[in-house]
Amino acid sequence: MTTLILTRHGETDWNRDGRWQGQADTPLNDAGREQARALAADLAAEPVVAVYSSDLRRARDTAMLVATRHGLEVQADPRLREIDFGDWEGLTTPEIHHLYPDFAEAWPPDQGEPFPGGETYVAMGRRVVGALREIVDRHPDGTVVVVLHGGPIRGALAHAAGISYGEQRERRGHVANCDMVRIAVQDGRFTAVD
Repeated sequence: MTTLILTRHGETDWNRDGRWQGQADTPLNDAGREQARALAADLAAEPVVAVYSSDLRRARDTAMLVATRHGLEVQADPRLREIDFGDWEGLTTPEIHHLYPDFAEAWPPDQGEPFPGGETYVAMGRRVVGALREIVDRHPDGTVVVVLHGGPIRGALAHAAGISYGEQRERRGHVANCDMVRIAVQDGRFTAVD
């Protein structure tokens, strides 16, 4: 059995300012670096066999602190990136409501409807779960830390529960910076354990 510890990256200035990041490559801020150090300390006693991350630097830099504690290298994978918010990236929610009133009023969008200039929740979920399945195939036993983003974490939890992304979003809500969830994977089946 493989245990995946999925964790969100540390805080960025865009998180602090309420800007939609998506696939924008924003760095950790001071608070985010401190969160990442605390995460690494929290995971120090875990029997981690590998550390993966999104290739975006906020995730990579968070993962680096975890990996260093375990004497491991970070393996970055672009399929673990946040959903592509397209034209919304860099905007605040009030700006989105002003510029895209029809789309914003329908929030949350249907899973199959792309963000303006971006991707769908369905596409994001498929790429993330595909990457996680490959990680599990590479590490069929042991604990693997995967540092990624809020959307992909909710997507993985939705897959584990056999529900839609929208339903998972209602259940889980916001995924805070450096929050962790554990997913056990055995015989290809994903099960959230906390």
